[in-house]
Amino acid sequence: MTDLIRSWIASANDPACDFPLNNLPYGVFSTAGGAPRCGTAIGDQILDLHGLEQAGLLEFSNQLQTGRWNEIMAMGRDTWARLRREVIKMLEEGAEAQARVEPHLVPMAQARLHMPFAVSEFTDFYASRHHAQNVGTMFRGAENALPPNWLHIPIGYNGRASSVVVSGTPVRRPQGQLKGPDDAAPRFGPSQRFDIELEMGAIVGQPSERPLSVAEAFDNIFGYVLLNDWSARDIQAWEYQPLGPFQAKATATTISPWIVTAAALEPFRADTPDREVPLLDYLNEPGPMLYDIDLEVGLTPEGREETVICRTNYREMYYSAPQQLAHHSSSGCPMRVGDLLGSGTISGPERGNRGSLLELSWGGKEPVEIAGGTRSFIEDGDVLTLRGHARGQGYRVGFGACVGQVLGDRNGS
Repeated sequence: MTDLIRSWIASANDPACDFPLNNLPYGVFSTAGGAPRCGTAIGDQILDLHGLEQAGLLEFSNQLQTGRWNEIMAMGRDTWARLRREVIKMLEEGAEAQARVEPHLVPMAQARLHMPFAVSEFTDFYASRHHAQNVGTMFRGAENALPPNWLHIPIGYNGRASSVVVSGTPVRRPQGQLKGPDDAAPRFGPSQRFDIELEMGAIVGQPSERPLSVAEAFDNIFGYVLLNDWSARDIQAWEYQPLGPFQAKATATTISPWIVTAAALEPFRADTPDREVPLLDYLNEPGPMLYDIDLEVGLTPEGREETVICRTNYREMYYSAPQQLAHHSSSGCPMRVGDLLGSGTISGPERGNRGSLLELSWGGKEPVEIAGGTRSFIEDGDVLTLRGHARGQGYRVGFGACVGQVLGDRNGS
């Protein structure tokens, strides 16, 4: 585990800060009246990388001028490493460049954050053993909880890139076809079992036109975001057979605004669990490819205090993002810069570790206690906040918040 890299920006040295110099996550921001610009979070500030390149303090072929991170990702791992190295040198304690860099700092409180990259495609997986076991037990019984293929293959589906939004974007309650178990026919209306899914998102930083090994897939991942894949459980229950999720998952997928790079997470690598069934060779990992990242979900009803309803850890995953990417490419499927891979809901072994309300309330049968009431599923006005960080010696590498408020459906129901 590495120690804190001290910065001349005092707030970055606070052990409770998400954005020490060890982190340097990448995002896109704007200030009043300005266009979106590439920047990195440091303490309670944003370093304007766009401005640094304009001033001649960085040189990356003007790719920091684009207002998104896809072009830097496309330049490859050597570029990623050089940018990180040069920014650390500018910001570390005693840096000679401090006087020239300081004018390019923007208080985070004065900035608006935007989508940090253009999402090329979005794929969501179903790769947490505890989540799959819980959901399968609810619907098929404990003896048939896991599908026959689950221990052999990272199950996933192709979602909608157009539905991915940045933290802070309101989410409308979806409408769709609903059919209860005792209904003779479906009806159309707003979802009554709208839910969250606590996930991590892996961002593909290099394209591929052929199957990747797990090691190659690891090298192709630029970084990670928190991801809430909002889910309409009642719409899904009626529509998903035989082809899987469709409209139930097309409402919105919210991501955190800062991309925490794979380089920043390197000290926190963790092993996937022991395998109950040996994996096929193309899915075998050459080393630890998960990360030890503490995660939590807070639920805040309108006008009330927040209740943390879930705490878990990314290391609970059964399949890592590189395994998911290797499997995704195994058919020859081309992968693009900016592809986003959702981990699937991350749950742990205890009730308080369950990453969805479906699990926490056990299908609505065991409502969750919150400030001033209970919840089985999300109500209008509720704010859901995902947080996560990896903890080092005297510092932490955090993601900031991934926030979404649920509004009533468009018909006002």
